[in-house]
Amino acid sequence: MKPPTPQDENYLKAVWSDEEWDRTTTNGTLAAALGLAPSSVTEAVRKLADAGLLAHARYGAVTLTEAGRAIAVGIVRKHRLVETFLVDELGYGWDEVHAEAEVLEHAVSDRFVDALDARLGRPARDPHGDPIPRADGVVPVGGEVPLEEVPAGTRVRIVRVSDAVPGLFALLDARGLRLGSELVAGELPGEVVRGVLVAPVG
Repeated sequence: MKPPTPQDENYLKAVWSDEEWDRTTTNGTLAAALGLAPSSVTEAVRKLADAGLLAHARYGAVTLTEAGRAIAVGIVRKHRLVETFLVDELGYGWDEVHAEAEVLEHAVSDRFVDALDARLGRPARDPHGDPIPRADGVVPVGGEVPLEEVPAGTRVRIVRVSDAVPGLFALLDARGLRLGSELVAGELPGEVVRGVLVAPVG
């Protein structure tokens, strides 16, 4: 099998991200996530399925095969370690790293990423609180829950913020909220809540 192209990796990563956030992937959701025409996505998904990297039921969900998941996890590992490096070593803001990492994740080697991981002290999470897959492919599991599911009045701590919600970092910054910030559920407006994961305090 030929090595996956950057576009192939983007497809696999998008499906993995949906699985991580308990969303169902379809050709339509992939087209929206990747900003591509539905016809292009249909053809790409067919080719990736033929290559044994995706499984796709006709008019149904798109899922990763074991081989596809291994590639996706490797790309996610690169992406999140690059984001961590940009924030910790180069002074980027947490809202500035996603686009840079989208490019660099396809350019850096596994050897480089393993060295970067060691240099950074093998961090478990990236600047957004997302778990960083280990070199063996294991993804650390946390106990965080979506803020919108927490009963009002509960004191919680922000542990993860989705970079898929447009403008969310700016909304949190405007309120002085970061990873580790404590707040009371029910006190934030709805547009700030979606995509924020928390853990109970105490």
